[in-house]
Amino acid sequence: MPERRTGGPEDSRGAGPREAFFAALAAIPAGRVTSYGALARLAGMGRGARLIGRWLGNLPNGTDLPWHRVVNSQGRLSLPAGSPADQEQQQRLAREGVVIDDRRIDLRRYGWPD
Repeated sequence: MPERRTGGPEDSRGAGPREAFFAALAAIPAGRVTSYGALARLAGMGRGARLIGRWLGNLPNGTDLPWHRVVNSQGRLSLPAGSPADQEQQQRLAREGVVIDDRRIDLRRYGWPD
């Protein structure tokens, strides 16, 4: 993931929603993916998909949180194609057994929660 400056667990601004976001993100099992909107709902943030995207983009470099398991609502990878972060996301998902076809993941098969 590209270098990030803020937004890690140590960032206390908005601690309630951020803590819920971190907990929901950490709960995504290996080999499964979820959408930005589903992650927002799981974190109790309603329609906060864009905020989820912003927070994911601000995770610190080297985070253990499974940021790579979040895709858009159609199952498509959202990072710029060919970027280092895109390549890392694809490699991590492939290692977990997630099949990516033309930058798309079958949410019926790999989507979480069921």
